Parts: sequence; C-alpha cells; structure tokens
Amino acid sequence: MLGGSFGVAMLRNGMSVVLMLSFFLMLDRPRLPIKKAVFSYVVFGMSMIIVYSLWYQCANASFVKMGSLSSLPMIGIFCILMSRDAIYVSLYKMGVGFYLFSVGTFLGVDVSRWWFEGNLWVDILVRFLSFTIMLAFTWKKLRRQFLDSLDFLVEEMDIFSTFTLFISVFLGALIAYWPNLQGFTVFNMVRAFFVLAMAGFLQYTILHLYIHLGREHYFQSEKELLELNEQLLRSQLDIMRESEKEAARIRHDVRHHILLIQDYVKKGDMKSLMDYLKEYGEDVGSRREKAICAHPAVNSILYVYTRQAKSRKIEVTLDVGVTPGLPIRDIDWVAILANIFENAIHGCSDSGKLEQEIDIYIGKRGNKVIIQCTNTCADDVGFQKRLPGSGNSGGTGTASIIKTVSRYKGEAVFTMEDGRFVSRILLNLPRT
Repeated sequence: MLGGSFGVAMLRNGMSVVLMLSFFLMLDRPRLPIKKAVFSYVVFGMSMIIVYSLWYQCANASFVKMGSLSSLPMIGIFCILMSRDAIYVSLYKMGVGFYLFSVGTFLGVDVSRWWFEGNLWVDILVRFLSFTIMLAFTWKKLRRQFLDSLDFLVEEMDIFSTFTLFISVFLGALIAYWPNLQGFTVFNMVRAFFVLAMAGFLQYTILHLYIHLGREHYFQSEKELLELNEQLLRSQLDIMRESEKEAARIRHDVRHHILLIQDYVKKGDMKSLMDYLKEYGEDVGSRREKAICAHPAVNSILYVYTRQAKSRKIEVTLDVGVTPGLPIRDIDWVAILANIFENAIHGCSDSGKLEQEIDIYIGKRGNKVIIQCTNTCADDVGFQKRLPGSGNSGGTGTASIIKTVSRYKGEAVFTMEDGRFVSRILLNLPRT
C-alpha cells in the first residue's frame, strides 16, 4: 500500500470491489432477476467501499495488514447468497476473482515502486488498466465458455477440488500480502511473481480439467443412451420381421378362405357362410395387437419390453395415460422407461420366486409426469445413499435414470415396499 488520502483509498477500494463483484456476476447465474441482482450488487459494493475506506482512514496499520485478506470472506458470503449455482462453483469463482485482484494489486504496487519511486497515481493507473483488461477478457472470451460449461463443473467439482483451489489462492495471497514480507526487494518481487503465476496456472488447469471430465462423462452417458436406443430399435426390427412372416402366412391362408367362401356361395348355403365369416372375424380380431398408449415412443418401449417380460413368464400390468406432444425427448423416454423396465425384468428373474409380476403406471397431472414401477425382487436388495446397489433390480441404468430426471428438475426415488421393489419418477414439464 502506497498511502494516500481518503479519496485515494476510496478509488483503490472501488476498483478492487468492482473487479471482484463484476467478475463474479459475469460468470454467475443469479438467484434474483438480473435487474434486482445488479441493484443488490451495487448497494453492497458501495457499502464495502465506504466501510473499507473508513477503516483505512481510522486504522491504517491494521487495514494494510488485513484489508485485502478480509475482503474475500466478506464478498464471498454475499456472492454465494446471491447465486443459485452450487456452492463449489461459487467458491471457485470467488477464488479466481480474488486471484485477479491479487495480480492487479501486485502489478500496481511493484511497478510503481520499481520504476516510479512509489508514485501512488501510477499504482492506481496500473491497477485500473489491469482490472479493465481482466474484465474485458472475461466478458469477451471467458464468460461464454464458462457458462456453456457450467453444468459440467457442477457435476465434477467437489470439496477436494475447491480445497485445492483455495490452497493455491491463499498461498499467493499470503506471499503477496504477508505483513512482514512487504518490503520492496527484488527477491520479494520475484517470489510474489512466481507464486501468483503458479497459482494462476493451477486454477486454469483445474478449470479445464473438470470441464474436460464433465464433457467426457456427458458423452459417455449419451453413448450409453444411444446404445440402449439401438437395442430398442433392433427389438422393434425383430418384431417387424415376425409381423412380416405373420402377414405372409395370412396371405397364404386367405386363398383357402376364398375357396371355401366360393364353395358356400355356389351351394347357396348362406347360414354356413355367415357362421364361417363370423368365426373368421373373431379370429382376426383376437390376433390384432392393441396399442398400449397413444404416445408412439412410450408405446414402442413398453411393447418391446412387455414381450421380453412375457417370454420369461413374467406377468405385466400396464396403466398408461400419456399422449403425444409432451415436451420430453424420445431418447429421454428410452433412458427412463427402458432402464426401469429392464431393471424390473432382471429383478423378477433374479428373485427366484414362482410368481413374478411387474406393474407400471404412467400418468400426467398438471405439468408433471408420474412414473411408477413395482416389481417382484429378491429379499436382500441393498441400498447405498438411497440408491439400489448393483446386482439387484435397481442396479443397471440407475445413474442414467437419475441424470435424465435431473434434466427435467424432477425426482427419482427407489424403495422396498411389502417385499417389492418400487421405482418412482417425477418429471416437471415446462409450463405453456
């Protein structure tokens, strides 16, 4: 700190507060509407500037020692409360913002002391230029990349990554602002430069590492969904081939039916003809497959897996009331219904019980879609963190179900009730 009047202190504090709050807001998804959020940031920023400037004026020595470090928790708590992002992401943004503030302060103070004999206006000018460049780069380059990759960070960041980040930030801060090491020497300047450079490199590496991991996991999930969809399509193709064979058999039988009808007509035996036509009509009607529901994707999925279940002597009961036009992707229906039904089939097969049943209910109430599947299962189904463990009816595809449900801000609950495994899914549809 190079000193100065109360007005100079307000100018310095104003630039620092604006940098940290603006950086956070640019990369944030605020809890409030944007106008209210900006107003809250302005009010809080002005309060911080006034309080810290008064602290500088009244207790300069303690401000020099603790002013910079104390700003991080003060601004951090406010920003976390204002954000609807995960706390780990908010801590990450605060850490990077404080790092940029440290770099700007280091440049301003040491450039002024090295070349301009500690001129405070040079310090202010260098800080202003460096802070302006940082914010411009954030707005033009970093903001869009960060917001587009935010979901990946939310999925991948945890307490360990946040702790690693803060260790790097505070190492840089302690070196740059440690009270007994602020004497201007080449050694102190070079040391602060390398520590800040390493902290920046570590933060940049952490950011891209977790974005890369998130994208990799996302593409892996999409790959699994596509493979599941491919299996479903193959099953449908098999059904179509069977239908073609059935159609060929019917066409072959039609010739015999025509010959018999012609014979009845020639003989004038109308009673026998009518009896035969009635019997033939009942036979044709009994062979026709009834649609499970009007939704094409849901109907196809349930039809395919119902055939699989019945081929294993599993009794299936369906109560489905969804119609076309719902804002749910077909591939998401596959991810949820195919996994639930397949898990239920495995659960029944692995239960070892004589009577095996699967009951599925799908309905729409308001802007919510409700899915419930109850199936026979073994008596020793295990749960870990309220999720079924591998090797039971809920093991396969549970992660896919939960990930897809989260896309619709829904819920997925798996329980054991009366010796049966129950899967409950709630999807929230956008209001029209």
